[in-house]
Amino acid sequence: MAFADHDFNGVRALMRVDFNVPLAEPAEDGSRLVTDDTRIRAALPTIQHVLDGGGSVVLMSHLGRPKGADEALSLRHILPTLEACLGRPVKFAADCVGDDALEVTQSLVAGEVALLENLRFHAEEKAGDEFFAGQLAENGDFYVNDAFGTAHRAHASTAIIARFFPEDKAFGLLMEGEVKALEQVLGSPEQPVVAVIGGAKVSSKLAVLKNLLDRVDKLIIGGGMAYTFVQAKGGSIGNSLVESEMHGEALALLAAAEAKGIEVLLPSDTLCGDRFDAEAEQAVHPTAEIPNGWEGMDIGPESRKSFAEALLKCRTILWNGPMGVFEFDRFALGTNEIAEAIVKATASGAYSLIGGGDSVAAINKAGLADRVSYVSTGGGAMLESLEGRTLPGIAAILAR
Repeated sequence: MAFADHDFNGVRALMRVDFNVPLAEPAEDGSRLVTDDTRIRAALPTIQHVLDGGGSVVLMSHLGRPKGADEALSLRHILPTLEACLGRPVKFAADCVGDDALEVTQSLVAGEVALLENLRFHAEEKAGDEFFAGQLAENGDFYVNDAFGTAHRAHASTAIIARFFPEDKAFGLLMEGEVKALEQVLGSPEQPVVAVIGGAKVSSKLAVLKNLLDRVDKLIIGGGMAYTFVQAKGGSIGNSLVESEMHGEALALLAAAEAKGIEVLLPSDTLCGDRFDAEAEQAVHPTAEIPNGWEGMDIGPESRKSFAEALLKCRTILWNGPMGVFEFDRFALGTNEIAEAIVKATASGAYSLIGGGDSVAAINKAGLADRVSYVSTGGGAMLESLEGRTLPGIAAILAR
């Protein structure tokens, strides 16, 4: 049953959210301000739906990587921001389990919200401890997982806890959107399908590339990883980033793609810098003929044009990884033009999914996030999904 179809009247929804937000350095009184509330705002529709339906909400999340209780990583710091976003007061439990938690959560009435202390103050959270998960479960009547960013972890609050709610569990609206977006791209996409895969290293994306060979019609490879493919084919790449030990894997992947009739596009030309620096001298060279002393920093004008043309011919688009060093404005043009081409294709009816931290950062930097079909919130979870893995946090909700 979809989240929106559940009746939350009089129900305490125990909701796993991802409030692992960046915080400023502590002030003199020890308080820390939230510097980016994106993840908090992303959870608001799910929270509000329960409240509008006559329920109450108990929120649980991790924050940072504490080694035991650590006041600097207390979720207490996010209370002012959370209350401002919700437009209502939020009760705080000084622990996520035990009497401190139950005293707060068992007295909630309809319309009230409580926040539990950092889950990772307890080592049992990451260990996936079943007894700890059972203690957490005492804080609610219905379990909601709305934390896609942690769905790839078999932690107590993301996977194990669902066993205590065999019938009373659901994805939140944010998680539901992520699952549907993945299904639309990897499950039953409209063809032709193209994947744009970038980033620094072939080794970090090899499993993704292999899994996509059964799902795409075109494969566009850019970013630093492209130079490993080019060198493996005999090209000269100057001082560009390369993983020579991955030559065999790169050639095998190209051969497998050819055998399946998949068109693989590598950059034909490259915008190079004479050093890895935002102010480096620039020159365009054929990607297979980069001179010594120069390194690839972005795809070149011919590549930008050919990649954009390929994107505009497809009906389903997946983008994971930038085309170059987009953090440097002078080397961001390739990544930006890919983003613009995806926006244009989307406007023409294509479905576009942007996944992975750098891709999301790039499309946000370009100001185009609201003009594609879906922007994923989960970096590691999205990557493991693209590798074809079953995510524990998703499997736990689907299990009956």
